Amino acid sequence: MMEIDRRRVGEAIAAFAALLASGRAPAMGGESPGRVAPSHDMSAMPAHWHGKERVAFLIYPGFTALDMVGPQYMFASLMGAKIDIVAKSLEPVRSDTGLIFTPSKKFDDALVDFDIFCVPGGTQGTLAAIRDEATVAYVREAGQRARFVTSVCTGSILLGAAGLLDGYRATSHWVTKPLLSIFGATPTDGRFVRDRNRITAEGVTAGLDFALSLVADLRDEKYAQGVQLLAQYAPAPPFNSGEPETAPKDVTKMIDGMFTQLKQDMREAAGAAYAKYNKP
Repeated sequence: MMEIDRRRVGEAIAAFAALLASGRAPAMGGESPGRVAPSHDMSAMPAHWHGKERVAFLIYPGFTALDMVGPQYMFASLMGAKIDIVAKSLEPVRSDTGLIFTPSKKFDDALVDFDIFCVPGGTQGTLAAIRDEATVAYVREAGQRARFVTSVCTGSILLGAAGLLDGYRATSHWVTKPLLSIFGATPTDGRFVRDRNRITAEGVTAGLDFALSLVADLRDEKYAQGVQLLAQYAPAPPFNSGEPETAPKDVTKMIDGMFTQLKQDMREAAGAAYAKYNKP
């Protein structure tokens, strides 16, 4: 399949939504196979559909790829947005499932006032990040300066360790959600939880939902609907076991039991990091 850059994707979304608003149907056919179509007529595009957001995703060894890739797709569809993938160094970073990502910036070069700062989660990789002083310090500084401070899955535990969730309602993966209270956060139900400029999402796939919702806030509902349709994001899972309340009890017990030690280690490591930034 031919690759097209994100600018053209953004144009396609905007043109699609403009066509919906005007009631006109796009012309079909007439393009040679393998040829990139000319830029769309953007004359009907509302001015507010083009922005200049700065978006940064933190990555670290062992992070969960979908925690980042899902929201990244949504935010990359914001016309005019600039996205950076930030890591401790510019060396390739391997995710928990073996996917390898190349950072675009390292901590020292990425201390800007981001519009959106997003921290993905993971398991042992997130625990290691919590134990890494430089990573926690960067998360704290970037989070203090960002317009929106966001996370997916156990990324909220890293935000909490950096002292960024004290006094906020928040969520996390259901396995680690109870840990949020040790950072002064209030564990709250919801696919994603928004409290002022903090937006925390539940496990992995919930990142798609929070990001699409934020796209609507930054542009408008019609724009976000175009992004959703372009992604053909219409979840219809084969099993109703995506939440502990709906999964079979033995399955929930099995999964929860797999992370007993991790939860204990995260509680100790994140609690220690949080205490460092909240000394009396």
